[in-house]
Amino acid sequence: MPYRPFDGDYATIDFLDLLMIDIHGGIRNVSIPSRYVSDKLLAEGVGFDASNFGYAKTSDSDMVAIPDMTTAFVQEHDAHTVLHVLCDVELTEGGRFTQYPRHVTRRTIDVLRREGIADDAQMLVELEFHILDDVRYGSDYAHSAYHLQSVEGLGPDFDERPRFNAQKGYHRVFPEDRYEGIRHEIVTSLGAIGIPVKYHHHEVGAGQHEIELDLIPLERAADALSLSKWIIRSIVAAHGLFVTFMPKPIYRAAGNGMHVHQYLEREGRTCFAGDALHGLTDEALAYTAGLLEHSLSGSLLAFTNPSTNSYRRLVPGFEAPVGATFARASREASVRIPGYLKPAERRIEYRTGDASANGYYALSAMVLAGADGIRRGADPVALGFSDPGNGKVFPLSLDAVLDGLAADHAYLVPVFPESLIDLWIRLKRQEAQIVYRAPTPQEYELYFNI
Repeated sequence: MPYRPFDGDYATIDFLDLLMIDIHGGIRNVSIPSRYVSDKLLAEGVGFDASNFGYAKTSDSDMVAIPDMTTAFVQEHDAHTVLHVLCDVELTEGGRFTQYPRHVTRRTIDVLRREGIADDAQMLVELEFHILDDVRYGSDYAHSAYHLQSVEGLGPDFDERPRFNAQKGYHRVFPEDRYEGIRHEIVTSLGAIGIPVKYHHHEVGAGQHEIELDLIPLERAADALSLSKWIIRSIVAAHGLFVTFMPKPIYRAAGNGMHVHQYLEREGRTCFAGDALHGLTDEALAYTAGLLEHSLSGSLLAFTNPSTNSYRRLVPGFEAPVGATFARASREASVRIPGYLKPAERRIEYRTGDASANGYYALSAMVLAGADGIRRGADPVALGFSDPGNGKVFPLSLDAVLDGLAADHAYLVPVFPESLIDLWIRLKRQEAQIVYRAPTPQEYELYFNI
């Protein structure tokens, strides 16, 4: 499944694959045979039905996908040469569709520049996920179950074979790490299309892995996140295996986070390296305060942790921080200042989020929350966020963080249109109702015989 950059030669292409982003951050597509590709199509785009993307009603669902050729790359797939390209989305009467994720990210940068806060934001995303040999699940009126298997020691076919402890997998090497070759293939493929990867390794749990991307500007980082998840799924599926980015797929086992390292830059230099606390600048501290304040309200978590499963992972006592704290070199803090960096490379790491997020919305919301802290000159020390025992705990259910978003979203508007915030709250409340109203096998164990 080789990937490569596009060299501009359309004559070698069998299909033009237009990639659009749905409301969850997932990739959808329309494929155009090469004989229909023209300069007019590339400039004016292709109409499509957006009603199944989560944004539009069937009564008003016509939109136009405009290819962004700066994102183009080639894949050899099933004996065909396919040119993939991410698209922007416009309304049929003209103008950008303001709820579209790529437009939200672009407007976030516009705000930073217009207000003189920064020229851009640099983001480094850590992706954690599980690769599994078999997955089965189902739920109906009288049945609810899931079944997972991993050759590394999960499931009835494997849990009696020689293996490492299911929670002792961190940085394991081959042969205990059975999936190293697949990660090599993934990282090589990402690099071939311009997505930089710092490193990859086995994570704590059986079948659990991490691929850490490198620092890139906000807009590229959001694109890279959605593309990386798609390419990871594609390569793992080609090996006959399954992958999940669920925050908590396995009971009493390590969950999957999405840590995001970040800093603002101006004139090509970081705004975060200075002489204040932990080697940061006052701007960086104010940015940190904004992140933590809007996490404490629940508002930011509505985008960084937008699934009911997110709150299976966010429980006290683990490396999934749930309190409004920041500290140097501490993985128990929600915002960590990495201790291994040189003074000129100072940045912060937001450790609470997970990859059930729409990356465009989540990364943009982080930057807007931080910018709001800078705008107000917020002081995280005065707010008590430097005290690890401050007792300031985030809301820990999807309904609670959606309440927070409803009450605290002025810092997101107008980058996030009110219509998008209302739609997000409605959509996520519907998801929460499905989960919260259903009995679980654990409840049967606890309560069936009471």
